[in-house]
This record gives sequence, structure tokens and C-alpha cells, in this order.
Amino acid sequence: MNGADATAAALELDGVGFDYPGRRVLEDVSFSVPAGVFCVLLGANGAGKTTLFSLITRLFLCRSGQIRILGRDVRHEAQRSLSQLGVVFQQPTLDLDLTVRQNLRYYCALQGLPTAICGSRATTPWALWGCSSVPTTRRASSAADSAGAWSCWRAMLHRPACCWRTSHRGLDIHSRQAIVQQVRDSCSQDGGRRALATHLVDEVRLEDQVVVIHRGRVLAQGRAAKILADTGSATVHDAFTALTGGPDG
Repeated sequence: MNGADATAAALELDGVGFDYPGRRVLEDVSFSVPAGVFCVLLGANGAGKTTLFSLITRLFLCRSGQIRILGRDVRHEAQRSLSQLGVVFQQPTLDLDLTVRQNLRYYCALQGLPTAICGSRATTPWALWGCSSVPTTRRASSAADSAGAWSCWRAMLHRPACCWRTSHRGLDIHSRQAIVQQVRDSCSQDGGRRALATHLVDEVRLEDQVVVIHRGRVLAQGRAAKILADTGSATVHDAFTALTGGPDG
């Protein structure tokens, strides 16, 4: 764990706020994602999800409140904390001049992984998604239809404590299910030091954690089963509507 607190949450936000010129976007956002927990951040367009993502990844500087990954403050221990974060951006970021496998191996090298591990982890997804027949020379530019899947896999190659996904663009149903299941399985296989944050309602299980953000504030957080019970809802979608008042709430 490279000195990280073994008891710390995978991701923790405490009193995070943020302003754009003349407009408050986030107000006292606080929640914690324990290690080994699948977390879903729900919010309509404009709720503040993208801004929050930018603060967690330090694309924006968090000046109000604290953001910690495995107990490390991203502002004061940026390199060590962010090394434990896997990120899938909305736009696929594969290098189109490299093959898909070269993209994966290059990312491993950037993370400082040994060559042998790089080779093994860059090979795994081909079999996982039934792609064993795809030639190793296939260019990323010719794999644009599956760029989202490769981007997700690349974000997990260094076994981050927290993987944050903001989009399902470029992911077919099979690939998305395979990625999610791989993360869920890894939680029990390596001591539970992993969390996956997503925003897709259909990926929620009753035991998963849900954080509902609306107009820059956290309205509810906790296990999905509890939120359903508290709102008297049959589905997560219904609970979200009850909490936010629907699309125009």
C-alpha cells in the first residue's frame, strides 16, 4: 500500500465546495467510499458530477474541503494519492498511432510496473472479452468501436484503490458487464482495496453504495437498499425521482 492507511476509505470527501465565477457549484459535499464497495454517484445534468470528478483528479484545485484517496489528501500528497486512482474520461484517450496492446503496455510502464506484469495484464482483456482472435497488430484507430472498453481496462491495469468512470461511451453491454464484474471480483480477491464509482443506475445492486447529488449538494447516501426503504421506492430510479423531484426538480 506504499505507506497508505490500511484502514482508510478508498475515497473520502469532506466539506468540498467549489465556485465558478459568480456561481456556487458544489456546497459542503461529503461522502466516503469504503474499500471494496461499488459506489454509484447519481445526479442529473448540472448537478455537479463533472466538477466533482475534476476536483478528485486535480484537473481543478480543491480549495474548500478535503479529498482523500486511501487517507492521503490529493492536495498535499498529489502524486501518491492519485497513483491509487484509475480514471476513465468521457472521451477515449487511446493513442491511435499504437496498437491496442501497445497502449496498454505503455500505460503499465507509465505506472512503473515491471515488464513481465505489463505483458500479462495487457494480454488479459483479449480473452476476457472473447477477443483472442484479434491480431496483436490491430491499431487503436481501427478499434474505435471498442475504445471505451480498452480505456476502462487500461484504468485498472495498475490495480488502483479507486476506479472512477464518468461515461459508458463506446462500451457495449457485454464489455461493460465484464468490466464491472472484474472489479467486483477483484474486491474479494486482493483484500478489498478497491472501489468503482459509476453513474449508471442499472449497475446498482441492493448492497451497493449510492450517493445522490442535486444542485451541488448531497441529498442522500448509503446502501441502495436503505435509500429505497427510506424513500418508499421500488427502484433506484424511483428513489432518485423522489429525492430530486424529477427532471425539473
